[in-house]
Amino acid sequence: MLLSLTLKLHQKMKMSNLVKKISIALLVLLTTHSYTYAQNAVVVNGTPIPLAKLDRLIKSSGQENTPEVRNKARDVLITKELISQEANKRGITKDPQVQDAIEQARLSVIVSAVFEDWISKDGIKDADLQTAYDSMKSQMGGKEYKASHILVENEKLAKSLLTQIKAGANFGELAKTNSLDKGSAVNGGTLDWVSPSTLVAEFSEAMTALTPGQLTAAPVKSQFGWHIIKLEDVREQKIPTLAEVKPQLIQMLTQDQNFQKAKFMEMMESFKAKAKIQ
Repeated sequence: MLLSLTLKLHQKMKMSNLVKKISIALLVLLTTHSYTYAQNAVVVNGTPIPLAKLDRLIKSSGQENTPEVRNKARDVLITKELISQEANKRGITKDPQVQDAIEQARLSVIVSAVFEDWISKDGIKDADLQTAYDSMKSQMGGKEYKASHILVENEKLAKSLLTQIKAGANFGELAKTNSLDKGSAVNGGTLDWVSPSTLVAEFSEAMTALTPGQLTAAPVKSQFGWHIIKLEDVREQKIPTLAEVKPQLIQMLTQDQNFQKAKFMEMMESFKAKAKIQ
C-alpha cells in the first residue's frame, strides 16, 4: 500500500514537471513569435519584411505616417515580395537578360548617388558660385515698384469705379468688394514690390509711367481684364550678396543640365586620375 502510494506520488511529480516544461516551451515559442512579428511589417510565405523597410518607404514617399498610409505602404511591400517570389519560382531571375537589366538598374542608382555625394562635397567650387551670382546680378538692378490695382471684367465697370475713386471713394474698399484678383483684394488691391519685367506689358507700361500716388487716367486692358492702377512707391532694387543667395545658387546649379554634364565629366576625370587602369 505504501509502495503504491509512493509510485503514484512520483508519477504526479513527473507529470507536474512535464506540464511545467511544456508551459515554459510554449511561453518561449509565443514570446519569440511575438518578437518576430513585432520586428517585421509582414511575413509573406515565411519571408519576413522588416518594419524598418516599411518606415523607410513611408519616409521616402513624403507622406504623413498615418495608419492609412502605413496600410497602403504595407500592401506595396507585399506586392513587391509576391512578385519577387513568383519570379524566383519561374526562374526568371536566372535569365541572363534579366540579370543584366537588374545590374544596369543597380549601377544607375549607384552612379546617381555617387554623383550627388560628390557634387555636395567637392563639385561646386567658389568660381561656379561666382559665375552663377554674376549671371543673376546682370538680370537684376533698376527700380522696383509697389502698386495697387482693381481688376474687373469689363471696361464699363472699370470706368465707373475710376470715377468713384476720383470723386473721393476709398480705393482699398472698392478693391476689396470688386477686384477679381482675390490675392491682392484682401489687402485693398496692394501688390508686393515687383520688377516691371515680371508683369504683363500693358500693366508694366502703365505703372512705370505714373508717379507715386498717381492713378491711371483710364482703365488699362490686359489678358486678365481691366485694371485701375495706382502707384504707391518706387525704390532702387536691392541686390542680395552672394552669401545671402548661396543656397538658391546651389539649387539652381544642381538643376542645370549643362552644369550637371560638365561636372559629371569633371568627376570622372578626377576618378581616372587617381585610378590604376591597365
